[in-house]
Amino acid sequence: MTTRTLIPPARLARPRGRALYRTAFALVAGGFTLVFLGPLYWMFSGGLKSAQEAVRTPPTLVPQTFQPENYAQAWNVMDLSGLLLNTLYYAFGALAFQLVLDVAAAYSLSRLRPVLGKAVLGMMLATLMIPATVLIVPQYLTVLDVPVFERNLLNTPWVIWLPSVANAFNIFLLKRFFDSIPGELLDAAAIDGAPPLRVLWSIVLPISRPILGVVSIFAVVGVWKDFLWPMLTLPDPAKQTLNVGIYSLSSGVPANVLTAALAVASLPTLILFLLFQRNIMSGLTAGGLKG
Repeated sequence: MTTRTLIPPARLARPRGRALYRTAFALVAGGFTLVFLGPLYWMFSGGLKSAQEAVRTPPTLVPQTFQPENYAQAWNVMDLSGLLLNTLYYAFGALAFQLVLDVAAAYSLSRLRPVLGKAVLGMMLATLMIPATVLIVPQYLTVLDVPVFERNLLNTPWVIWLPSVANAFNIFLLKRFFDSIPGELLDAAAIDGAPPLRVLWSIVLPISRPILGVVSIFAVVGVWKDFLWPMLTLPDPAKQTLNVGIYSLSSGVPANVLTAALAVASLPTLILFLLFQRNIMSGLTAGGLKG
């Protein structure tokens, strides 16, 4: 079986072919690197400029003035510490609910096989086709007066946690992973007398650490980057998330200080990705056990 490539292997064996391949690879890789890292560089370097240089036209590629104190000023003026704690509280609360409820839903659909389970999964996946902005109004009316309980959830953590639980994509990822676990392993535990919850806790979850890591990262980043929903449901400045708080306090703030605040808000998710990028790829491609 031969593998077809853009450049034939015979041509790659020649010096001219190798040079052409390396040149094309360098251009493509450099272009993509510039597209993705360019805005990040522009944001972090903009936070080091003076107020006049930050709004200069044409803009300067390299800061002519170096003012790292802009980041300290942004931290103090815009109360980034309080906003950061709020966001961490919302993000890890949403993570806890997603790990408990989404894992339970995916395990039920995968291993317990309820009646009409495939239809339920199909309807869940169909919701991925609906734009998130279309759901804003019905979700807002729901949290404004929760049916049955008749509670107003505005300005409470529940207004962030509860909508994040219904994540069809994470349930699908978890179910796909649970499907790949050999049935013989779970049958052996059942024969030993382990109930379904014990099988889930002692066997399935330890095996599923890669995909649980992926779901955890998606849950935290999903809450961290959200803007429209927290802006509508958390009007109290003391309870706002990082993105909404920066937007609310941006009036009258110099452009360089505002850019520094945005850079600080972006830094935690960038660090999270750099630390766990291997886990993300391995979790998305992981199967069950081999052999």
